[in-house]
Amino acid sequence: MTRVLSVASECAPLVKTGGLADVVGALPAALRDQGVQMRTLVPGYPAVMAALQDGTEVAYFHDLFGGWARILSGQAAGLDLVVIDAPHLFARAGSPYMAPGGQDWPDNPERFAALSWIGAHLGIHGMGGWQPQVLHGHDWQGGFVPQYLRQMGGGPATVLTIHNIAFTGSTDPGRMHSLRLDPWHFHLEGYEFYGGISALKAGLMGADALTTVSPTYAEELMTPEYGMGLDGVMRHRRESLMGILNGIDTDAWDPAADPAIQPYGAPGGKAPNKAALRAEMGLPDADGPLCVIVSRMTHQKGLDLLLEALPALLDHGGQLALLGSGDPGLEYAFRMAGERNPHVAVRIGYDEALSHRLIAGGDAILVPSRFEPCGLTQMYGLRYGAVPVVGLTGGLADTVINASPAALARGVATGLQFSPVTADALRGALTRLCLLYRDAETWSRLQDNAMAHPVGWDQSARAYAALYARLTAPR
Repeated sequence: MTRVLSVASECAPLVKTGGLADVVGALPAALRDQGVQMRTLVPGYPAVMAALQDGTEVAYFHDLFGGWARILSGQAAGLDLVVIDAPHLFARAGSPYMAPGGQDWPDNPERFAALSWIGAHLGIHGMGGWQPQVLHGHDWQGGFVPQYLRQMGGGPATVLTIHNIAFTGSTDPGRMHSLRLDPWHFHLEGYEFYGGISALKAGLMGADALTTVSPTYAEELMTPEYGMGLDGVMRHRRESLMGILNGIDTDAWDPAADPAIQPYGAPGGKAPNKAALRAEMGLPDADGPLCVIVSRMTHQKGLDLLLEALPALLDHGGQLALLGSGDPGLEYAFRMAGERNPHVAVRIGYDEALSHRLIAGGDAILVPSRFEPCGLTQMYGLRYGAVPVVGLTGGLADTVINASPAALARGVATGLQFSPVTADALRGALTRLCLLYRDAETWSRLQDNAMAHPVGWDQSARAYAALYARLTAPR
């Protein structure tokens, strides 16, 4: 049994802002059958503290980056958790990273340095007789783990997973002291990044192994277009980098047993969900496909491209139902589109149950991202027979089989890809989608293929377990 401590800033279902939380929450169960015992270290946000069951104190610190802290071991939502109870850092309203007004907490560098510091401490000293053999950090919030281990004199093997390299955890070099960083490592091969401090750069340079969430994204990270200024670092660490595709929780996302929908086991069962969705969203009947979007509304997600391309869908009798929030300009533009056209329905915000109803009722799910490290939404679509329409990038390229003439002839296509990721290319993809939808036999095959496509964790869990085994093997 390999013992792994996962170090993460969020974990579903307790606290979630995106796909990172889903992955962190799903990994322990996925790895259990592979002989991996994983515990998850998370900050003691109010929601986490409320859910923690019978937490046992395993360590106490008089000064953890500005105040006392208890380290609690316990269970919540079926997860073995290690929780940092530090009210001065984490007992706050708002999201994990932002105040209720939408601004980043000014002490975020210290808050998540504390997460990494505790991870390193537990890696060396263990807790209650449990000693991790691997520390697995996630994104910049876990990036300082290898640096702190070095400063503390060394410890177990380290892995850093890049879920999105766009967030580098950068701050001013004047915070070196408050972040407990050794100034001798403020250089090109340490945590220095364009004259500042970067928690992600520290992890990329210091971890024994690097992973990211799809094979295509691993290749993209080594290019200036996608590397966000760290492409040189990624090329330098090429031999230590693996792309391991994310999976989804196939129990939480199971159309045959989903309590949020009218359950079904084959594409034909989508019809009552589609009718119910139209009624809920105020959409009339239509001849074309009902397309759905569940997304953060940001430049990355390419929703501005969809605004330009939307007439191509509507002109072919299609419809759009959107659930999301984010950029105020995009929110306003989609609201206006909904007010002007009865075949466009928009809900601003997030509603987990509604997201399930959208994907169950939609004929197709649109993911026009400019870049997407892995993406989970398209996998939810596959699982529920909502044919994905995706940009050819990152994990979207690795999870969807394009409906090319060859793939259609062989009967293996599961969705549509478009490239380059532009409004013109998206127009073409939406037109192709509508034409395929009119061919009942081809459309039925697409949906069948989508629902049969493997989207769980089995293969990825084996890859992680093999990586841990390699890192802990006697040398």
